[in-house]
Amino acid sequence: MRMRVKKWARPELAACPYYVIDPEGARGRWAARFPKAQPMYLELGCGKGVSTCRMALEDPAHNYLAVDLITSVLGVARRNAEEAYRGVREVDNLILTNFHIEYIYKYLSGQDRVERIYISFCNPWDKRPKQAKHRLTHPHQLRQYRAFLEDGGEIWFKTDDDRLFEDSVEYFKNTGFEIAYQTRDLHASGFTPNYESEHEKMFDAKGVPIKFLIAVKQHLDGEVFREYRPGEDPPYI
Repeated sequence: MRMRVKKWARPELAACPYYVIDPEGARGRWAARFPKAQPMYLELGCGKGVSTCRMALEDPAHNYLAVDLITSVLGVARRNAEEAYRGVREVDNLILTNFHIEYIYKYLSGQDRVERIYISFCNPWDKRPKQAKHRLTHPHQLRQYRAFLEDGGEIWFKTDDDRLFEDSVEYFKNTGFEIAYQTRDLHASGFTPNYESEHEKMFDAKGVPIKFLIAVKQHLDGEVFREYRPGEDPPYI
């Protein structure tokens, strides 16, 4: 379901100290955008930030970069962050920004060291076979993530979609990741911590099992990433 345009979102984000309006200009320098120098986690497709804000609030030892494409959605995420942090502390370890994740090489580089990536309930792109290349777990995306994800870094992936999950398991295995944990029914597994997003709560209420895995980046001998320069063809693909 599409969210209606929220006219208040753009001006509220523009005035928000933890919203980055120029993500391409921050490429290679994301660490400097946070008040504290500490390891960074990245969430791709944060939506309204229901789970994002709880994760960041309860984990002050990590910086969280939360990305979504839609400005109106990020406006809601900002309000949720204000509510979550109110009375506890300032929002000091969370940055919101928007860009098209398929072109993430334009916004993060090898200098932006990331220890963990969260991908939750992304579009399964399963209507036609050719659409699969748009999946956020497709090999051409995983190769882009490898450029800035630390060796031993993790990708935490959740979905309600069976086919996307099974395909993604193979995608990870074929691009230098080891599956360290997986379950086809997260809520029955007892795995913790599990921060539920709005989508997760909706699927759970419908009785749809949540599929979840943790993929760990393995070091590949001879792996070289060509640094992207604006105007060039995309690297890592």
